[in-house]
Amino acid sequence: MNTKIIRIAIVGLGFGAEFIPIYQKHPNANLVAICQRNEAKLNELADVFGIEKRYTSYEELLEDDAIDAVHINTPIPNHGIQSIKALKAGKHVACTVPMATTVEECQEIVRLTEETGVTYMMMETVVYAREFLFMKELYDNGDLGKVQFLKASHQQDMDGWPNYWPGLPPMHYATHCVGPVLGLTRGEAEYVSCFGSGTIRQELIKEYNSPYAVETTHIKFRNSDLSAQVYRSLFDVARQYRESFEVYGSKKSVEWPLMEGKPLVIHTAKKPETEIPEEVQSPDFAKLLPKEIQHFTTEGVYDDEEHQHLSFTQGAGHGGSHPHLVHEFVNALVQKIAPYPNAKQSANITCVGILAHESALNGGEIMQLPEFTFTNL
Repeated sequence: MNTKIIRIAIVGLGFGAEFIPIYQKHPNANLVAICQRNEAKLNELADVFGIEKRYTSYEELLEDDAIDAVHINTPIPNHGIQSIKALKAGKHVACTVPMATTVEECQEIVRLTEETGVTYMMMETVVYAREFLFMKELYDNGDLGKVQFLKASHQQDMDGWPNYWPGLPPMHYATHCVGPVLGLTRGEAEYVSCFGSGTIRQELIKEYNSPYAVETTHIKFRNSDLSAQVYRSLFDVARQYRESFEVYGSKKSVEWPLMEGKPLVIHTAKKPETEIPEEVQSPDFAKLLPKEIQHFTTEGVYDDEEHQHLSFTQGAGHGGSHPHLVHEFVNALVQKIAPYPNAKQSANITCVGILAHESALNGGEIMQLPEFTFTNL
């Protein structure tokens, strides 16, 4: 067993607090510091978890030579610039989704990782959720046969969320549905076309000059015969929270349940018509993790709803993905291998959404993904 220890700092303690005990218990991690602008909240959490180093300044944290890597969990508009600052400071970066809000920021992050050799990973929950891991296992074992089509959605009611959320274009935060369709085969998007549908309330439209209630995107895979469809809604659409992923293969297809808590449906080819569909509960994949953090696939930091972050509560615990994300990042640094998704893959996933919204504003115009998002030219 590799005994190397990665010294981690968590930046942002809303959603970020969910990861504190996971890093503390991971055998190859040492959570040495946390960072939060609100000093009272910073000290409260630091006292609860016994963390000595506490920063209210992100810039000061980056000057600390005792920190190898940062895990960024700050508001979406900060992701790009904070990742860029950390990479320039020589810190490895794990960042919650999306990677950035502009194509230019994504490109700069990729450039810095290539220039410095520092590791970047976008912490996309869905590609480590138990349901996705189950479908990935079926794919890797050949049980699906030839994959013919993929589909995913992310629908959520964002009314009441603060700051930058009101009126946010649906595809600007599309990684939860783009990530799994590309992640199953480790494919890359070559180009996209997107249509907007419906109209949100006037007071929301003015925030981003974006009217659409729903955005639907077709993704053409690079060097592949595959395409995928993803759709997203944030406001004025009646729907329970749903991060769904469906894969259609020549032997088996798997469909996400329509309601939270229901089983997956597996369709098997060439059976009698009434026997084709079968309801299946997705197994947990804690077996893939070090034993010290396996229990985090079925519980969060807090057991009471008062303290749980809203994204965790609405998202049904993100499918037990949090310890898998931590292990993927830490293990990549320990083994000196690329995590999934690495900087280029993260840029490809993120830029799909950014360019898809631009496509919608231009009547579905085909938008090519930039070459810097491709792993093999």
